Formats: sequence, structure tokens, C-alpha cells
Amino acid sequence: MQKNKAARLLKSPSPANSLTQVLGQSERVKDIVEECADGLSSVNAGIKRELQDGEISPGIETALEESETIEGKVQDASKALSLVNLALTEEVQERTILQERLAAAEKQSDEALYASLHDPLTGLPNRVLFNDRLEHGLAHAKRNGISLVVMFLDLDDFKRINDTHGHEVGDIVLTTIAGRIKQASRDEDTVCRHGGDEFLCLLAEIRNERDITAIADKIIAMVNVPCDIQVRDITLSLVIQPSIGIAIFPADGTTADALIANADKAMYQAKRNKSGYALFGNLAVSPD
Repeated sequence: MQKNKAARLLKSPSPANSLTQVLGQSERVKDIVEECADGLSSVNAGIKRELQDGEISPGIETALEESETIEGKVQDASKALSLVNLALTEEVQERTILQERLAAAEKQSDEALYASLHDPLTGLPNRVLFNDRLEHGLAHAKRNGISLVVMFLDLDDFKRINDTHGHEVGDIVLTTIAGRIKQASRDEDTVCRHGGDEFLCLLAEIRNERDITAIADKIIAMVNVPCDIQVRDITLSLVIQPSIGIAIFPADGTTADALIANADKAMYQAKRNKSGYALFGNLAVSPD
């Protein structure tokens, strides 16, 4: 029975076996060795008792000595296995600690990378990530001869909210509006907080002007929904009016800087006219 157990345990392990599995196997082998040592000790003690009253032939005496020698070796092997298992246990513990530290470092690195590319208040992509996606979008649009749109969005009279109700309310409004702009956009679009109360939207593979204005209308409608805010004992219902400037690649610019700058100019035109949105290509004034 012991022979069969040992044979199963001593089968060549898969290279994929973990150190913990190897330790488990070694512990089980140690148990078998200890059982064998105990068994040999009992057998040898029994032989000695039976031979105490009789004459011992040289052959039996030699066999008994060899058996006792084997017993000693098995006991030594059991002690050696105990030391090996202790070392393996320490190695498992050290590796577990290293794995935990590595996982913590990877998590910290991922969090740092996310923080470097996203706005801490709204969770939207920041300008760094937006510019990267815009550059990639422009390269794709140029290769495939398709359009690309940049929208520059500003919240009208937002400073008055901060001045009247405080920055805590202002931050709640910004977070709420950011979520609405994201919701009004398509999955493939990128919405970015440009800074303060300004947002940028990158619309990829837009087919025609009607689709562009439909998205602008949807954003305006969602932003215009009153923001109901509860701050301490005060309940506020604030209506926010956005102004959106729109620049289209390639007609309104062929670089990231040009498209953002021209969308910004169109936004100020929309703000002056209180028209909700304005397309840079339709501006009556000179782009300069």
C-alpha cells in the first residue's frame, strides 16, 4: 500500500506545478518516509525479541544489521525532508510576499497612469489623452479620406454659479454636466474636460453636417435639463446653457491645434449669438 502511494506521489510532476504544489507533495512523501521508518523500527524490534531466546545465525544477524542500517537511513531521510520542507515553506512565503508587492505595484502603476490621463473631478479624459486620440483620429481620417469633428463646449455664466453658490455646488454641476455630455455622445466618441467649465468632444467618422448638428442638439437638450442639487439644507435647481463651437476636418483645419482653435472661435460666436452652437465654416467673421 505504501509502495503504491509513494509511486503515485513520485510520478514526474507537470512543469506547470506551482511551488505550493511541490511543497504539498514533499510533505506527503515525508509522511510516507516517517511511516516507513516507524514500520522498520517495529519490525526490527520484533525480530530482536524473537531472537533473544534463540541462537542467531550469522546470516540473520547480518540481515538484522542491514535492516537497522536502512532504518537509520530512512530516519535521516525523514529529518532531511523536514529541513527541505521548512526551506520550501519559507520560499513559498517569500514568493507570496513578492507576488503581493508586485500586484500592489502594478495596481499603483495602473492608477497613476489613469490619473495622468483623466480629469480628477469628472473622470473624463484630460487634454493629454484627448490630444493623443485626436492625433490618431486625424491620421486615420487622412488615410481613409473621411471626416472628423471637434466640438468645443463652454457653459454660459458658469462663474456666476461658483460666485453665488460656492465651488462645491460648481463641482457638482460640472460632474453632472460631464456625465450628460458623455451620455449624449456615441460610444466611439471622446469627451474631454478641457479645463474649468470647458469640454471637448471628438466625433469620429461623421457622415454629414446633419449628423453633426443632431449630436449638438442632443447635447444641448441634455445639458439644459435642470440640475437638482442638495447641499446641506439647501435645494437648488440650476439650468445650464451650453455654447458649442464645431470644426470639421479637413475643411476647418488639418491639424489638432487648428481644429481646437477654430472650434473655440466658433464657440464664442455661438455664445455671442446665443444660438446654442455654431459651425466654424459658417462664421461670417474672419477666422483670424
